[in-house]
Amino acid sequence: MSELGVVIVGLAIATGIVGVVVPVLPGALLVWAAIAVWALAVGSGTAWAVLTGATLVIGGAQLVKLLVPGRRLREAGVPRQSIVAGLALGAVGFVVIPVVGFFIGFPLGVYLEELRRRGRHAAAWRSTREALRAMGLSILIELSATVLAAGAWLAAVLI
Repeated sequence: MSELGVVIVGLAIATGIVGVVVPVLPGALLVWAAIAVWALAVGSGTAWAVLTGATLVIGGAQLVKLLVPGRRLREAGVPRQSIVAGLALGAVGFVVIPVVGFFIGFPLGVYLEELRRRGRHAAAWRSTREALRAMGLSILIELSATVLAAGAWLAAVLI
């Protein structure tokens, strides 16, 4: 692969990592796809090993980020309907206020649904805090996996 190709793959990986934190792009998928394009172009054993590792790490993180925060929310007593309300208002917020609107709409949706359900500010706020912690944990899990995959790719390119 040419140097320009490696730079383009690196930029795609960097964009994907940013996309994990700022949900504009499917960050983990972009990182994996960039590594896959690089592995196909290079075709070496090292490239295929990096792609295999990235697939396992990123794929595993996708599973873990669904299971672990969900379990924490269930243990905290936050029902699925509150999360759905948060996601719905987050999607609306994302359209109304691009990029940051999701981070405003999601907690607002959870809070409003919990306030409707429980009728008390303190209980609704506790549930909202748990939902925000779960969202942060999910982002952290995915970010860790994508940075690990990007690090493996960078090590393979530099060696």
